[in-house]
Amino acid sequence: MQSSVFNTKDNTSNWPLFTTVDAVRPKFSVGTSILVAIGGWGDTQGFSEAALTDESRKLFAHNIKRMVDDTGADGVHIDWEYPGGNGEDYKQIPNSEKAWEAEAYPKLLEEIRKALGSEKLITAAVPGLRRDMIAFTKETIPEIIASIDFFNVMTYDLMNRRDTVTKHHTGLQLSTDSINAYLESGVPSEKLNLGFAYYVKWFKTAASHADECAEHPIGCPTALMEDPSTGADLGQAGAFSWHDQVPSELATSFERAKSRGEYDTIGGGYHFWDSEENIFWSWDTPEAIQMKFPKIVDEKQLGGVFAWGLGEDAPDFTHLKATVASLQRYSRGRPEREWVEAEDSNGKDEL
Repeated sequence: MQSSVFNTKDNTSNWPLFTTVDAVRPKFSVGTSILVAIGGWGDTQGFSEAALTDESRKLFAHNIKRMVDDTGADGVHIDWEYPGGNGEDYKQIPNSEKAWEAEAYPKLLEEIRKALGSEKLITAAVPGLRRDMIAFTKETIPEIIASIDFFNVMTYDLMNRRDTVTKHHTGLQLSTDSINAYLESGVPSEKLNLGFAYYVKWFKTAASHADECAEHPIGCPTALMEDPSTGADLGQAGAFSWHDQVPSELATSFERAKSRGEYDTIGGGYHFWDSEENIFWSWDTPEAIQMKFPKIVDEKQLGGVFAWGLGEDAPDFTHLKATVASLQRYSRGRPEREWVEAEDSNGKDEL
């Protein structure tokens, strides 16, 4: 739902969901928690209005409580992209005008927690790029931790149209850096969930740098992808899901990418630079997804994983199957190990 829905004093019980919680619940295993997501990319104004004052925060939280009670949801997912700035409107409303949101964000979450109580779940979508973690600092993290159950770290779109050189949009190395940023700020590892991308991204590269791109496809200069004045999309980058029909103008290049792409063992991402059309492709194969479990989920002892989004992996669900297979091997990020007794330098037995 849009965040603005919860800023009015209307006492309606007709909430604008595309389906109902009752209709969704039987589709999943018994015990699965069903949360209602609020916000999303481009939905910032409603959150700003909600966070502004004590009164507005209480109203927002009160309405969320009513919605959860009316729908039977098990909690909410707060998707503010992003408190403090760098959202879709960052060219229209500069970050300097949103600096106050960094302190208001934890207060808004606190009111939601008070309204819902301890039995309901509250999760938050949080940025994967350090440049966007304006509201997630060593000062604010302790307050945020007190209110939410999980940080769903958006370790995808790590390359987007604001970048000027190519990189893996959901690469292992960049994803690890995202997780490290939150750990450094004090988030307990068990509250962090690693995000997977079940979709493909492409970016046009600068034709004048073709020789450079041929030699170094990672770090290759891109075409101008965003209007410098307005931030508008210039159509030089895009994404599509596995259930989508590949756009006709990209189909030939994508076929080359699928047949000739390779996994970068340094950055940890599947990619291909098409020299014929100057297009850089980036996505996770099922194998690339599985590699993130031992190297990130287990090593960092994360609470879990999530994906954007399940439907995008249709109709074959190969990425979902790879995720599930890895989850079956790992329990809260820990694989089944064959433990052996050892003796340390002090002669004490350890497992």
